[in-house]
Amino acid sequence: MSSVRPSLFMPVLLFTLAACSSPPPIGTAKAVDLERFMGDWYVIANIPSFIETNAYNAMESYRLAEDGTVATTFSFREGGFEGERKTYHPTGYIIDRQSNAVWGMQFIWPIKSDYRIISVNDAYDQTIIGRIQRDYVWLMARTPQISEGDYQRFLQVITEEGYDVSKVRKVPQQ
Repeated sequence: MSSVRPSLFMPVLLFTLAACSSPPPIGTAKAVDLERFMGDWYVIANIPSFIETNAYNAMESYRLAEDGTVATTFSFREGGFEGERKTYHPTGYIIDRQSNAVWGMQFIWPIKSDYRIISVNDAYDQTIIGRIQRDYVWLMARTPQISEGDYQRFLQVITEEGYDVSKVRKVPQQ
């Protein structure tokens, strides 16, 4: 009887440990100058969340609030360039004050979603925002279009970070 218990115990233990494991770390920008990061960003491509699966002209805008949070406006047209305008106002909370690259983004209290600035270029005109779960990603720029070369570099970065690029879709922008 005692030989049966260890044989049942090990699979249960291994299953439990696997269920508790966290995703591997994801890279983030070494340092984000928040003042330069603020402003309007066009969503060039993404692995969309459920609210943005049919988004056109998607744009995210950031503003530093007096209380140290990041007032955020996310807007887009639903279903087409002339579709209904949808606007959301989540609040960003900077979690890592050393790099300013790890935030919590709160759409509904008290839930804060993981939000990480994976990269921002030196000109602060292109950025990649992701999540450690690698379920969503946003490739953004200060202009509504970017070159194909820049787009391919975006894809290379997120591939290296463990994203499934087959899920990425370009967001129509005018």
